[in-house]
Amino acid sequence: MCHASGGDLDPEITRDINARGSITLARAAKAAAVPRFFFSSSCSIYGKADGRPVAAADALNPVSVYAESKIIAEEGIAALADCNFSPVFLRNATAYGDSPMLRIDLVANNLLGCAVAKGNICIMSDGTPWRPLIHCKDIARAFMAFLIAPRAEIHNQAVNIGSDAENYQVRNIAEIVQRLVPRANVVYTGEIGKDPRDYCVDFTKLRRLLPDFRLQYTLEAGLEELLIQLSRHRFSAPDFDGDRFVRLRILCHRLDRLTMPITVATA
Repeated sequence: MCHASGGDLDPEITRDINARGSITLARAAKAAAVPRFFFSSSCSIYGKADGRPVAAADALNPVSVYAESKIIAEEGIAALADCNFSPVFLRNATAYGDSPMLRIDLVANNLLGCAVAKGNICIMSDGTPWRPLIHCKDIARAFMAFLIAPRAEIHNQAVNIGSDAENYQVRNIAEIVQRLVPRANVVYTGEIGKDPRDYCVDFTKLRRLLPDFRLQYTLEAGLEELLIQLSRHRFSAPDFDGDRFVRLRILCHRLDRLTMPITVATA
């Protein structure tokens, strides 16, 4: 069984794709005279904050290879900015919600999926870490909003994508899930102890740059929508424990296949 995080599964592949690959793509876009380049970054680059909401201008404190790779990409792409090439770095809050490519390894989706499939809301940490959350559809809407924003306002800017009201401690997420699935019990498994990722995020800059942009989903509304879909598809324990909805498990299996010995049959 694979226990590593996605980025740590193979750090060099993570750096090659998330950092070097992203910078290479940006260079190609600039060479092709693409005027705007939006990089999908992450609030995870703040890693562990000091207790106050972190803004885009604050110090970064990555605690994973994934987060480190996002920082390297931001720095490399920012260096390409000029009067003809305008990058923007959207530091997205942690995604959740129903989508055609459903993932249950995202914290809110995971807690709800566990409640539906197993009747328990399993928290592997102590429940105290903070996470900013955003529905995946609101992330897409943010990208669309930046497409029509004045170039001069957003040129080469890093912007946190989310809402101040959508910062939650993990135990708060569990409370919302329990309201939606009353039969489920909250269980603290203690598998990872105190999660080193702990950050509350300030989204003031987003409100200033895009004053008309608002999230369409609150966490409770988004999870209620997801619950309807899980119930409709009879989401079960085999679904929760299987590989289909967990990207890391799929990657583990694919890497295993790459390292399997190849037998060549000869006549």
